[in-house]
Amino acid sequence: MKPTKNKLVIVGTGHVGSAVLNCALSLDLMSEIVTIDKIKGKAEGEALDSTHTTSFTYSPNVRIHSGGYEECSDARVIIIAAGPSIMPDDKSDRTVLAEKNVETMKDVMSSISKYTKDAVIIIITNPLDTMVYYAQNYFGYPKNKIFGTGTSLDSSRFRRIIANKYNVDPKDVHGYMLGEHGNSAFPTWSLLNIGGVSCDRLDEYFRPKEPLDREKVASEVVNVAYDVLHLKGFTSAGIAMAACRLAKAVLLDEHSIMPVSTTLEGEYGLKDVALSLPCIITENGVERRIEVPLSEDEIEKLKFSAGNILKTMEAAGLTK
Repeated sequence: MKPTKNKLVIVGTGHVGSAVLNCALSLDLMSEIVTIDKIKGKAEGEALDSTHTTSFTYSPNVRIHSGGYEECSDARVIIIAAGPSIMPDDKSDRTVLAEKNVETMKDVMSSISKYTKDAVIIIITNPLDTMVYYAQNYFGYPKNKIFGTGTSLDSSRFRRIIANKYNVDPKDVHGYMLGEHGNSAFPTWSLLNIGGVSCDRLDEYFRPKEPLDREKVASEVVNVAYDVLHLKGFTSAGIAMAACRLAKAVLLDEHSIMPVSTTLEGEYGLKDVALSLPCIITENGVERRIEVPLSEDEIEKLKFSAGNILKTMEAAGLTK
């Protein structure tokens, strides 16, 4: 079926899914938003609540409603936020979600695939890279049309921390966290720059109170997620914005370059594992992965990260 103009379907309306709904409304891009949840009343309640925002000045008059998976048949973008999330005490082992959410993803992807293989699917569900690998490789859905938010959020946290240190707008900080969305994500210092000033000259140009401590920053980027978990009980705002920013790139065919999770096919000698590399995002999903020039140390960290993900995949019964 021909996709409806800018129709978004959100699967899962917990803390993250409801944040995605609110964020999507703020973009003023969607003509229709549908919520789906195994608890139908939750999906209906979130949709109903959000419809009450559309009467206010400057709010878009979006059609918002709940529904079943048949609503995916003419969707442009589907964001999957279903399944339990990582909890504050799960820091040491992200595999705690693997078995539960493989079953969740099986149900969701099987249901979506009955009605469409045209929509671009953006996955949030954790453990993210394992879920992406499963969705891309087990349901006959076009691989380019499925990707995970990956290290888009990790990279945003990285840029915010660097921006705070040098007192600049984080949008002028250019750099990535790559690899796993999780504990083994790593910053690509060799690619980091602020307004064209390379990483090794940032202290010289911006004169921070203390010199850049790379190990401290790398650790802070990973640990700040757990700070949010312990303080708030869950994360939602950052990941919702990451997913909606990616949806915007699809809807506007932006050819934006962002680090998202996909199954590798030989990049850096890695395959049969999903992790984050910079990718060109278009109306067709992932146009291509970019094998950016990394230092030898960064390539080793990427391979270590892949090893971590493979352990989670093994726990979920997904390794070949």
